[in-house]
Amino acid sequence: MTVEDIIQGESKNIEFKVQLPKDSSKYVKTVIAFSNTSGGEIIIGVDDETREIIGVNEKEVFQIIDKIANAVSDHCEPQIIPDISFQSIDHKCIIIIKIYPGSSRPYYFKNVGKEKGTYVRIAGTSRPADEVKIKELELEGSNLSWDELACIDYSVTETAVDKLCDDIKRYMIRSATTAEDKKNVPDILVEHLLNWRILRPRENKIIATNAFVALTSNYFRFSRIQCALFKGIDRDVFIDKKDCTGPLYEQIEEAYHFVLRNIRLSSEIEELVREDKYELPTAAIREMIINAVIHRNFMDSSCVQVAIYDDRVEVTSPGMLYGGLSIEEAKSGRSKIRNKAIAEIFRRMEIVESWGTGIRRIIARAKEYGLPDPEFIEIGDTFRVNLFKATPKMSPKMSPKMSPKMSPKMSPKMSPKNRAKLTEISEKFNLSKPQIEVLELVCANPQITRQEIAQTTGKSIVTVKRHIATLNAVGILEYVGSSKKGQWVVELDVDIK
Repeated sequence: MTVEDIIQGESKNIEFKVQLPKDSSKYVKTVIAFSNTSGGEIIIGVDDETREIIGVNEKEVFQIIDKIANAVSDHCEPQIIPDISFQSIDHKCIIIIKIYPGSSRPYYFKNVGKEKGTYVRIAGTSRPADEVKIKELELEGSNLSWDELACIDYSVTETAVDKLCDDIKRYMIRSATTAEDKKNVPDILVEHLLNWRILRPRENKIIATNAFVALTSNYFRFSRIQCALFKGIDRDVFIDKKDCTGPLYEQIEEAYHFVLRNIRLSSEIEELVREDKYELPTAAIREMIINAVIHRNFMDSSCVQVAIYDDRVEVTSPGMLYGGLSIEEAKSGRSKIRNKAIAEIFRRMEIVESWGTGIRRIIARAKEYGLPDPEFIEIGDTFRVNLFKATPKMSPKMSPKMSPKMSPKMSPKMSPKNRAKLTEISEKFNLSKPQIEVLELVCANPQITRQEIAQTTGKSIVTVKRHIATLNAVGILEYVGSSKKGQWVVELDVDIK
């Protein structure tokens, strides 16, 4: 831990405490949440608001460390072994509790039980896990994936088996590079589906796994891709929309072509040869949609969403990064597979090439196009990728004029009572300074637009919308009414368990 790290402030993986709380549950909750997600560090001796290094009494360091170790041991089930150390920064001693992603999930408060005592880390806060999240954590801890489980009530028909086998072979032939390779692609049989755990033998009959069902039907209500084209840069006005259903690989193709139909295509002529070029790299678009389907949480009652705006294509997938993977690790090429059977079929069909390269390919294709860096963010219990279009350069004469309420110098006024409540809420939810600034602005002007918030704070519109989504996910901020006559509602009395 360095001064520079502390200056960066709290995050999903970093939490500051001025001193060790007397109530150990306040930090053990975070230890459990870190263990159930991507790990993290709790720093004792740093003010979470000012980021000032306060330090702890050096004479009490080992006593504090013992107290932390005992509390974690006494309250956590299964056992969590934190790495507790101390160091000196600016001649002040801080204590660092480092928690690694656990493999025996779910972790929970021993005296409360799994159902109410399981926590996960969402948007910089430690939140109780719901029933769906606990089930996924249980599967992780058992080294199982949802798509490999048997779908007991689903009947396996010969028609569905034949279609899936024929489609797998068709994709393999399409991916072969030479005529000889295409000729040598073997027939795909039921035995292959059994070996790939798409089908399972039981009591002299064959039963379907969830993967088989998702690859052959519309049986699962939320196993689909929702596509939409919006006017402007917000989800206000629909221009076009489409629900992609059926086998997952067909959904991917439909969603991909929906995007291509709704982004600009230009033609360039070089040496008498005409070349058509989309405004966004098609390989990156396809990769975004494939990744969203392969890595989604199918137990979540929401769909993969593909949204097209004037400034970007946005793909949102239900479920955070899987298995404690962080965004930084995913960017570096590390991968953990949430849906093993589906991923195996996609690999056989060469819909995906190799594990861990998807995000890196998206970044590389955007760079080749000279586009802004793609954005990878976790919003609540979802994962989102934004692929930005090229930003048109504006001359000073074209720069939009700011109204008085957009002025960066504006200082929103709040009543002392609301100011005190806002301070309390920010402490409870570990809100960042930009998130607090958004709340201050909407409290001062409930009709303020997202664009005005962006111009006032100096942040991008996408960053502002991310902060708003986080505040909405924890129940603090909501937009009520129409896009033209609605207003922001701030719930300053919200509480957490």
